[in-house]
Amino acid sequence: MEFRRLGRSGLNVSEISYGNWLTHGSQVEEDQAQACIKAALDVGITTFDTADVYANTAAESVLGRGLKGLRRESLEIFTKVYWPTGPKGPNDQGLSRKHIMESANASLKRLGTDYVDLYQAHRFDRTVPLEETFLAFADLVRQGKVLYVGVSEWTAEQITQGAAIARELNVPLISNQPQYNALWRVIEAQVVPASEREGLSQIVWSPIAQGVLTGKYKPGQPLPEGSRATDEKGGANMVARFLNDDVLERVQRLEPLAEKAGLTMAQLAVAWVLQNPNVASAIIGASRPEQVHENVKAAGVKLDADLLAAIDEALDGVTETDPTLTRSP
Repeated sequence: MEFRRLGRSGLNVSEISYGNWLTHGSQVEEDQAQACIKAALDVGITTFDTADVYANTAAESVLGRGLKGLRRESLEIFTKVYWPTGPKGPNDQGLSRKHIMESANASLKRLGTDYVDLYQAHRFDRTVPLEETFLAFADLVRQGKVLYVGVSEWTAEQITQGAAIARELNVPLISNQPQYNALWRVIEAQVVPASEREGLSQIVWSPIAQGVLTGKYKPGQPLPEGSRATDEKGGANMVARFLNDDVLERVQRLEPLAEKAGLTMAQLAVAWVLQNPNVASAIIGASRPEQVHENVKAAGVKLDADLLAAIDEALDGVTETDPTLTRSP
């Protein structure tokens, strides 16, 4: 495993991190989830990403059990706040001071830790003043419950605004967590340049496009039984945008490129996002330990300019680059 600095901070994170968005507490049974966490630890992953909303808080609890008893200082544990959990009352969502403080304390209990390394605003909240949001983050930092602060799926303008307030309050704002892969490149034109200016790195999710970049979905053929595209709890709606024959036919053109590079299609996809110097870590999920063992082999892989150009050519016409599609409500 190789490590990168997160933003302009001194925090090192594993190039590949383990996330449990669509699996733990819902799609995958407890024993299998724990086996995947163990596999991540075995291959050198030290960075683990979750959120209170995943499986309506169950994912945090599963991760907490999986990491129990390990040396806390050897791990980087990330979670998020914004989406509603629990009974979904009027103050059970968003980035108000009340929701942030209460959610942080609840997340720490579920994770079984006194602090999280990175606490992330899961989306931008237009209904709450940014000053209120960042003052709550600042207080959590001063209390030692949060070491660093990040955001997720914020636009370039939102990142710039947040970073200005964060500097005034001495809040260590160091990361953004967007969707990013060879098919979904909407952060490249605006979010990445803004992040570079403000000292943030990207921690990217969906580096293999919900499995599409593995090549398992074939043009003109039925969806594979048991695949994510057939599982409503497993992200079928997220996969749907890529499931047209034009995209799938283009993805098939990556297979000989991966083979020539000595990589699987999934490894090529993960390695591709790590070529972006503003990406600090790529989040992988898994429903089976062997997926972790395979995908982690993308760590440290360098793709030469000719291969990167060939990937661009293969996917020409089906990549999404519109910056207005950044996922923010």
